[in-house]
Amino acid sequence: MLKSTKTIVIVVLAVQSIVFICFLPQLRSNCSPQEEKPAQVHILILSSWRSGSSFTGQLFSQHPEVFYLMEPAWHVWTAMYQNRAKTLQMAARDLIRSVFLCDMSVFDAYMSTQRNKSDLFQWETSRALCSPPACDLFQRNHIISKTACKTLCSRYPFSKVEEACKTYSHTVLKEVRFFDLTALYPLFTDPFLNLKIIHLVRDPRAVFHSREKIVADLMRDSNIVVGPQKNQGERGPYNVMQEICKSHIRIYTEGSQALPNFLKGRYMLVRYEDIVNDPLAKAAQMYKFAELHFTPKLQVWVYNITHGKGLGTQAFDISPRDAVNVSQAWRKNLPFQKIAKLQNVCKDAMDLLGYRLVMSEEEQKDMALNLLFTQGPPLGDTGS
Repeated sequence: MLKSTKTIVIVVLAVQSIVFICFLPQLRSNCSPQEEKPAQVHILILSSWRSGSSFTGQLFSQHPEVFYLMEPAWHVWTAMYQNRAKTLQMAARDLIRSVFLCDMSVFDAYMSTQRNKSDLFQWETSRALCSPPACDLFQRNHIISKTACKTLCSRYPFSKVEEACKTYSHTVLKEVRFFDLTALYPLFTDPFLNLKIIHLVRDPRAVFHSREKIVADLMRDSNIVVGPQKNQGERGPYNVMQEICKSHIRIYTEGSQALPNFLKGRYMLVRYEDIVNDPLAKAAQMYKFAELHFTPKLQVWVYNITHGKGLGTQAFDISPRDAVNVSQAWRKNLPFQKIAKLQNVCKDAMDLLGYRLVMSEEEQKDMALNLLFTQGPPLGDTGS
C-alpha cells in the first residue's frame, strides 16, 4: 500500500511539473509589469516648416548611432498633392511606421521602382546615408556636410537605404506633415516600435518672417494645409499660420496635458529659442531623452554650428550661423502691422507655449525685452 501511495505522489508531481513548464511563459507574460520594449529606439521630431527642424534633425543625424531621414512623408504629399493634410495623415503615418522598421519597400507606392538612394528627399542630410554601408567614402563617426555627401555619395542603389537602416540602434525621423498627435497613437501601442516624440516649436513671428523668404518653395504644402482658395491673396499666409498654430496647440495638449498612459515619458516639448540660447545644454537634454550619449566630438560640432556668422536664409540650410541673431531677426525686419495680424491668429498658441506678445513697435525693437516666458516641467521635461 505504501509503495502504491509513493507511486501516485510521484505521478502527481510529474504532472504538476509538466503543467508548470507548459504555462511558465504565459505566467511570466501575465505577471510582468509591462511588455519588453524593442531594442531599437524610434524618435519622431514633430515640427512645422521654418521652425529650426532641419537644424534639430542634424543634432541627431550627425550622431554615429542614429539612422536619420528628413521628412520621408514628403513623398506622400508629392504623390497625393490634390488631397488635404488631414486626409494624408494616415498614409504618412503608415509610411513612417515602415521606415522605423527599416522596410523601405513602402516607397514603392510613391516613387519609381527604378530609383537610387539619391531619389530620396533630402537624402544628403542623413549622415547614415553618407557612411558605410550606404557610402564607403566616409566613416560613421565623421561629421559629414550635405555638400560633401551629395558630391561623393549619390551613385548608390536605393537598397542601401534599408541595408544601412538595419545596422543602427536608433532611427530618427523629422516630420512637418502631422497636425495632431492622435493620428500617431497606434504607433505608441505598436509592439514592434519604441517610439518617442520630440515636439519642436518656434516663435510664430519668427516662423512667419522666415516663410516670407521662400513663399514659392512652400506653395504646394501651403495649398495642402489650408486649400488653394484660402492660400490666396494677402490673407493666405495668415491662414496657413493659423492652422500651424492650432496644430501646435493640439499636439502639445494631446502630448502633455491629456496624457494617455502609453505616452508617459515619451513626449518632449522643445522650443527652438531654448536650443539657440543654450545649445549644448538643450542638445544634452534631447540626447538623454533619446537614450544617446553626447560625445565630446558632437559637443564641439554643436557649439561651432550655432556660433557662425551665417543667417540661414536658404530652405533646409544647416550651415554654421549666429543662431541667436537668426532667431531674433524678425524683431528687426518684420513690420509691426504684420506682427499684430499674426499675433491675432496665433495668440492662443503663443500664450500656451510661452511667447510674450508685443504691443507696440517700441516693444518689438527693444532687444532687452525678453519675449520668452519660463514654463514648468512639460517644456522639455516630460520624458524624464
